[in-house]
Amino acid sequence: MSTETTASVSTHILDTSIGRPAEGVAISLSARSGSGARWVALGGSATDADGRCKDLPALPEGTTHVRLDFETEAYFTGSDNTVKQAEAQQDAPRVRDSGAFFPEVAITFAVVPGEHYHVPLLLNPFGYSVYRGS
Repeated sequence: MSTETTASVSTHILDTSIGRPAEGVAISLSARSGSGARWVALGGSATDADGRCKDLPALPEGTTHVRLDFETEAYFTGSDNTVKQAEAQQDAPRVRDSGAFFPEVAITFAVVPGEHYHVPLLLNPFGYSVYRGS
């Protein structure tokens, strides 16, 4: 049995439309201590070249719910050449339009002390999926 008093969270993003990590996506982390409690913004970070966000803030003791907010609009509509270069290497035609159907993705989940929660986001311009990873 774990003696840890807090849970921990990590995430990564894979852009499934190009089969590559999504680099430079801003992520904010919030927590609350009970379903009726107010959300407390803890800070955030951005995904690295591997689509991972390894430096999210620690969760405070008593956290029962966590929310990850992914700012996806800038990723899909920005001038980042990484996405455009990756798309150009694909055999499939360009599938992005001029906007982002999901300008942000908010994922809320329950946590228990002593557990680690890795929550990957599989992202494309017109859909997304999440799961509890390992």
